[in-house]
Amino acid sequence: MNNGTSKQARFSPGEWWLVLAIVLVAIGLRPGIVSMGPALPAIIDAFRLSHAMASMMTAIPDVLMGALALPTPWLVRKFGVNKVLMVALGLLSISIFIRAFAGNSSLLIGATVGVGAGIAVAGAMFAGIVKASFASRAALIMGIYATALSLGSTLSAGLTGWLLQSTGWRVAIGIWAVLGVIAMIAWWCVIRKSVVTHPTAVSAKQATGTRLPFRTPVAWMIALFFACVNFLFYSILTWTAAMYQEAGMPAGEAGAVLASFTFCFMLASPITGMFSRNLDRRSWLAGCSLVSTIGIVGMATPGAWPWLWVPITAFGLGGAFTLAMTLPLDHTHTPDAANRWNAFVLTVGYLIAACGPFIMGLMHDRSGDFVGGYQLLVVVSVLMLALSAMLKPPRY
Repeated sequence: MNNGTSKQARFSPGEWWLVLAIVLVAIGLRPGIVSMGPALPAIIDAFRLSHAMASMMTAIPDVLMGALALPTPWLVRKFGVNKVLMVALGLLSISIFIRAFAGNSSLLIGATVGVGAGIAVAGAMFAGIVKASFASRAALIMGIYATALSLGSTLSAGLTGWLLQSTGWRVAIGIWAVLGVIAMIAWWCVIRKSVVTHPTAVSAKQATGTRLPFRTPVAWMIALFFACVNFLFYSILTWTAAMYQEAGMPAGEAGAVLASFTFCFMLASPITGMFSRNLDRRSWLAGCSLVSTIGIVGMATPGAWPWLWVPITAFGLGGAFTLAMTLPLDHTHTPDAANRWNAFVLTVGYLIAACGPFIMGLMHDRSGDFVGGYQLLVVVSVLMLALSAMLKPPRY
């Protein structure tokens, strides 16, 4: 028993290469969204955009992460993991570069669609990859994956504001295309070493048992919980730096506050992944939801301390995100089933989450401030806390 446990805890050399590649790909998946937060005030001025229209910079990728999650399992089965992932990463890098040098708002929006499509397809594949290659360590690997996502977010949040002041907004958002290229090189090395476990073809009987779980109540609960987490995450990601800049904070410092959010989000992910080992994760889900609620209440209070409440919020949301990404894996047996459950959760979750930045931008256009928007986030966080009690473990 002990030998089996210790054997499971160790990675083979090939698995280490795969983990490294997963980390490098994940690092490149969020800067195309996160870098827009500190740059939005400059982009609004450059293109004369309303706050509601500017929110499309993050709302569009959210929508696509939901809409493209459904066809991604079919693309993987038809063309294979490696081809689909390499094309997605290539599209992401090219679109980030084009957007940075857009001459009008139409090209800006169009390139953002490309950014969102690349992120959506690449991100929707990892549940199946993890289920196929690390089935017994799913929570740990998803924690590593979520940590790497947050690391990319932290780098782009912290450096974009500084680059914005020294080089202008175009270089500040365009430089992150390099991370997509690095991710492509890393995955090419994985392909050459042949360390990816490919899902096998499924029979008609198996396919029937792994259809999208539209009639499964717990799948809807997971999807709604995931939606709340990302509604909060992308709303805060989009408007926090802008809110503090409106209050008189320099762009560099506002970017640093946003970086504290993504950094603490990153710290919470592996901790939750390591210590949440039982299939009944409700206590962890409730604890993370409560912490995020406390933090958002502080953020919604005018004049509150950003360096206190922003990190507290991030700790709660970081843990909740890792658990939400793990829940579909808890309820499935095969990589194909994991991909389908994950596609369902991502579709419902991100389509709802995409409303967050837009609603906050619209509320700002009407009221002239972000107070009402952050009060809305408090309500969503309380809903997330209520949902955590409903997420019963699977009965196997």
